[in-house]
Amino acid sequence: MESAVFEAIASPRRREILRLVWDQEQTAGAIHRAMPDVTFGAVSLQLRSLVEAGLVEARAERRNRFYRARQEALGPAAEILERMWDDALWKLKLAAELEETRRGPKRRHPSPRKSPKKTDR
Repeated sequence: MESAVFEAIASPRRREILRLVWDQEQTAGAIHRAMPDVTFGAVSLQLRSLVEAGLVEARAERRNRFYRARQEALGPAAEILERMWDDALWKLKLAAELEETRRGPKRRHPSPRKSPKKTDR
């Protein structure tokens, strides 16, 4: 594989987009809705990188662009990606990577509730 392919799949966001378009053609809007923590512009940039690397094909229809993975372009790495996507530990790793690369304020985790203090009478 070319270095452009390795660079493309190195990004957790691009791997997630590949997963979304692996078996089913998706519009850019549908991909964006599946990744609500990033802007539409960021999704578009990631899609462009995947198209330029030859890993995703784009098809225009009316006002929409439809994207689908070119599984054959990945060669043996396609099987590795499919196994990763089925693995529960990989899903946890992806969630952590996506949170780490998230821009803007970090999500606040709810603080544990404090129990009311007992007063002596």
